[in-house]
Amino acid sequence: MEFDKLLVYTTQWCSDWQHVRQYLDENDIAYVVIDIERFPEAVPIVLHVNEGKKRVPTLVFPDGSTLTEPSRRALARKFGHA
Repeated sequence: MEFDKLLVYTTQWCSDWQHVRQYLDENDIAYVVIDIERFPEAVPIVLHVNEGKKRVPTLVFPDGSTLTEPSRRALARKFGHA
């Protein structure tokens, strides 16, 4: 799978998604949100990334790297803002 934007797998009720979205928006980082409850075909991706666990938010970057339930500090490190 090739893509040019950050993919964020989440749910509407995910509290961690709120701080992730705030960080991404504050830093003008382009992303695509995939709600795994509305699009259950995305669940296998989340399970694969998280060794069988349905953990969100799961972020998949264009280079194939991932972050799951990242803190603001982890996001800042990933984007070189730390």
